[in-house]
Amino acid sequence: MARVRTYSAARIANRIKTLGREITRACHGAKLDVVVTMDRSFVFAADLIRHIGVPVALHFVREDVRDIELAGRPRREVFFTSRSTSPAGKGQPGLKGRDVLLVDSVLDSGITQDFLLRRIGESKPRSLRLAVLLDKTSRRRVALEPDYFAFRTASNLVWSGYGMAAANGVGPNSKDLVARSGHGTAGRKRKKKR
Repeated sequence: MARVRTYSAARIANRIKTLGREITRACHGAKLDVVVTMDRSFVFAADLIRHIGVPVALHFVREDVRDIELAGRPRREVFFTSRSTSPAGKGQPGLKGRDVLLVDSVLDSGITQDFLLRRIGESKPRSLRLAVLLDKTSRRRVALEPDYFAFRTASNLVWSGYGMAAANGVGPNSKDLVARSGHGTAGRKRKKKR
C-alpha cells in the first residue's frame, strides 16, 4: 500500500509567502525577470510572483521531450521553446545585466534546470537564481542546489496537485499537494523527468 503525504493549501501559501519575502530582500528593489518552466510550474509561479515586492517581467519556457535515434542508438532529447510577456517579446529575451529567477516545480536529477540555467547564463545576466516548489535531493545527478525551495522531499514520492497532474493526468487543480510513494519512475508523468 502506498504511503500518502500531504502539504495543505495553507501550509503551501505560508511557505510561498516566505519565499517571496526572501526573494524581495535579495533583489534590493531592482526589477526581476522571472523565467517560468511550463506546464507544471504555472500555479507555483503565479502564487510566488504575487509575493515578490519588486517589479517583475515574466518569460515562459516549455519543455519538449522527444525520443530520437542517434548513431543507431535510442536517446532522449529535451528541447525548449520560449515566450516572453514583454512587448519586445520575440524568442529568448535579452537578459544581459538583469536579475533573473528561474522558477520550476520539481528539482530532482537537476539535469533540466542545469541546462536551462547554463542557457540563460549565456546572455550574461547580473544574477541568476533558481526557485523550486519541491527539492528532491537524493537523485541529483549534477552539482546544483536551488537558491529557494518550498519543501524538501524524498525522491521516491510522486506528487500531484497544485498545478501538477498525477500519472493519469488528473489532479492539477487540487489546492493541496499530495504524494504517494512510488517505485523508480513508475506512476510519473511519462513525458517529464526532472
